[in-house]
Amino acid sequence: MVLLGWETLTSTPKSLAGKRTLTLDAETVRVLRAWKRRQVRERLAAGEGWADSGMVFTHQDGSGLHPGKVSEAFTRIASEAGLPPITLHGLRHGAASLSLAAGVDVKVVSSALGHSTTFFTQDIYQTVFPEVAREAAEATAAMVPLKRDRSGASG
Repeated sequence: MVLLGWETLTSTPKSLAGKRTLTLDAETVRVLRAWKRRQVRERLAAGEGWADSGMVFTHQDGSGLHPGKVSEAFTRIASEAGLPPITLHGLRHGAASLSLAAGVDVKVVSSALGHSTTFFTQDIYQTVFPEVAREAAEATAAMVPLKRDRSGASG
């Protein structure tokens, strides 16, 4: 979907990387399946009035949600939940950064984001979280052999 002013247009992706399969965790799959069941009920209730937009998230009549309205709703819900301010695009950055910090291979993250190179992914999304930096420092220190005296103190 592309925005031209406030109007939305559906178009083909800019590149082959724009059309890709995303692997989701089990909980997200469960939630999306529940949503799909709800959408099927809404489709049946709407009958002839159903707009077959092909979208995953729609109004009760099947028509697509406007990205601006989705962003507004997300901002409101996040604020009401007491979460720090973040945009939907910020979630993409956060998910990518967390994946890299969790040790997910950069090629996997880069592919999920549709990037042409892993260098771009690392430059833009790799954030050094304090706990990751601490773990790195400890792992590095553990590589240095220390001579210990009989009391266990290093020296």
